[in-house]
Amino acid sequence: MKKILVIGIGAGNPEQITVEAINALNRVDVIFVLDKGPQKNDLTRLRKEICERYLKDRTPRIVEAKSPARDAASPYKEGVDAWHAEKATIFRRLIDEELAESECGAFLVWGDPSLYDSTLRILDQVAADGRTLFTCEVIPGISSIQVLAARHRIPLNAIGEPVLITTGRKLAEGGFGAVEDRVVMLDGGAGLEAVAREDVEIFWGAYLGTEDEVLVAGRLPDVIDDIRRIRRERRAQKGWIMDTYLLRRSYRRI
Repeated sequence: MKKILVIGIGAGNPEQITVEAINALNRVDVIFVLDKGPQKNDLTRLRKEICERYLKDRTPRIVEAKSPARDAASPYKEGVDAWHAEKATIFRRLIDEELAESECGAFLVWGDPSLYDSTLRILDQVAADGRTLFTCEVIPGISSIQVLAARHRIPLNAIGEPVLITTGRKLAEGGFGAVEDRVVMLDGGAGLEAVAREDVEIFWGAYLGTEDEVLVAGRLPDVIDDIRRIRRERRAQKGWIMDTYLLRRSYRRI
């Protein structure tokens, strides 16, 4: 039977890929890459750099397919459902047409496949009707959250307290709330603006794990203008920005 590996490759630094992920790469016959367009060529380049660095005695085929864009004009959940359905059609075609019965294919996922990534959900859609048969194995990776904490040299949680992982969209909808520590991902900017006046500390990082990495920390009202400027400048330079941050009401180094 065909086999699919979903391999977490970390936040962007090839040196942060795990030994398990390296061993998994060296079992692969075909690597599937969804091309997100010229603005995000860096992401494709980093995947190829990881392969060149760690592949030993085999050269898997790299099969690229154009990634569909989510319809931002649609209501969020409906738009995501339609987007995932388009991706499932592409995944099915790749597995059916590009992977032989005895071969092993792989999707290389930024960070960890379990955290704000939909590859596993889309593969479940492909497998649901039984027309495309394959087994699936997941190899975890280092997430941007782990890199963020390491770069700022902080624990994510206060002693005995929880950490909430959320999105910029949810933060914009609900504000800071009662949880003392919250990690925010996938923020187009609205989430940060919604809490810009809150008396909280922020530990912010963009392009974590890459040569373009940039960090800011401090009281949010004091550093919000710096973050806004960096986001604006880097988006203009690269065409995209990928950032993650921790908000904390009170910070005590442990």
